[in-house]
Amino acid sequence: MEPVQAASEISQVITKSALVFNSGYTANECALTVLGTRLPECVFFSDSLNHSSIIEGIKISRAKKCIWKHNDLEDLEAKLASIPGHVPKIICFESIYSMCGTVSPIAQVCDLAEKYGALTYLDEVHAAGLYGPRGGGVAEHLDFDAHAQGNTEGTTLQRIDVISGTLGKGFGTMGGYIAGSRELIDVVRSVSHGFIFTTALPPAVMAGAKAAIEYQKTYPQDRIRLHRPSQALKLLLLDRGLPIIFNGSHVIPLMIGDADQCKLAADILFDEFSIYVQPINAPSVAIGEERLRISATAFRTEQHQTHLIKALSSIWDRLQLRRLEEWKCSSSSLFREAYQSSPRQLWTADQLQAYADTC
Repeated sequence: MEPVQAASEISQVITKSALVFNSGYTANECALTVLGTRLPECVFFSDSLNHSSIIEGIKISRAKKCIWKHNDLEDLEAKLASIPGHVPKIICFESIYSMCGTVSPIAQVCDLAEKYGALTYLDEVHAAGLYGPRGGGVAEHLDFDAHAQGNTEGTTLQRIDVISGTLGKGFGTMGGYIAGSRELIDVVRSVSHGFIFTTALPPAVMAGAKAAIEYQKTYPQDRIRLHRPSQALKLLLLDRGLPIIFNGSHVIPLMIGDADQCKLAADILFDEFSIYVQPINAPSVAIGEERLRISATAFRTEQHQTHLIKALSSIWDRLQLRRLEEWKCSSSSLFREAYQSSPRQLWTADQLQAYADTC
């Protein structure tokens, strides 16, 4: 019963039927495999930076696919328009992309989906529990006030056909989920091998997940404690000329551009400064775009941030790594576009201030 109770909690937040899997990866792989095999002649439209689990689910389904340029609405529309109207279409994308922290234009993708008769499949793995008044993710966050007041009619969240997420990361336990219409959930539950032929998650884990969802649904203070230092840290890094990909999320990618130097920088941080930062190399990112991915947490103080900034500045000088202005002139279109578009922060100053007295 515990997975069912956890799914019920997810349904209350996302206002869709839900199904719990053993991981977020499994949820994506299984759901997309079922959709691709059960919709005759289906064509997937997949963002070029989509996670491996999305790529594998589409691959296993053997359905046709079109890859659209990352967050490029013109390219997506051109590809949608090239497919006959009667052909089933599914647009797969993420709300926050884990390696670069960019935020997808969810509402505009929904506009295109409605125009061309496509389903939308949104991965909220890096946003669930961290965005929105109830922790529902970015789709919920886009209509923050409406959801805070319990008004879901006509919101961006309601326009998404399928949402996937994790019970790790923002919820701190284990497992994954998909949420959608009751009929879609019944189909996946009935035919997905990855759901049927595996051991269920332990009751204690599911009880923890249920409690975490209940907590995040009611108490946004921990989300505020996370996003305040994340936004402050971005500004400190930029002030030192350190080359972060500027974005609207909590993910802070710090560009290095060389696999050996990336690992060395991470090793120095850990060995000499007692700071653990994840080095990201190929195949997670393209060769030449290796980076450190900084994840601020809710309990990091100003002293912790100062220590990190001093450590990184020292490493950049020692290894003679490229700084911000050099990266702005580089061949990395992702990096250049981040500064040309000047993305706004998802958590606004007003939203963060609204809970200031309770944190």
